[in-house]
Amino acid sequence: MWPVMEVAVLKGLRPLLSGVRVAAEVPPKVETLLPVFVVHIAGGGDDRISDTVIVDTEAFGADRAAMWEIAERGRAAVHALAATMAGGVVIDTVDTDQRPVEVPYGNPAVRRAIATYRLTTRARTGP
Repeated sequence: MWPVMEVAVLKGLRPLLSGVRVAAEVPPKVETLLPVFVVHIAGGGDDRISDTVIVDTEAFGADRAAMWEIAERGRAAVHALAATMAGGVVIDTVDTDQRPVEVPYGNPAVRRAIATYRLTTRARTGP
């Protein structure tokens, strides 16, 4: 049985990103809630022993400087999950597939950077 990685990653990141709203979806009126760091499980695969999970992130800030700060804090936090237990799940490795890069959001009050990470974990053997 494979763990629910979205929940595990969110639980693991929240204490590492103090002062940042960490969510699974972009909240309505995000411009009033900054800074925000969003986590999406974007795919992956398994070899029946290890599960590889692709995690896309979005870092939202009020300006470029804030956006880059949240993106880099987020990158450090995601990497800090390697060789730990997050939300009851052992995360073995974390690698960056795509470093943070700015992508227009369509709201002049918000700047956004996206990034992609690859995490590995193992199947649970019990309930």
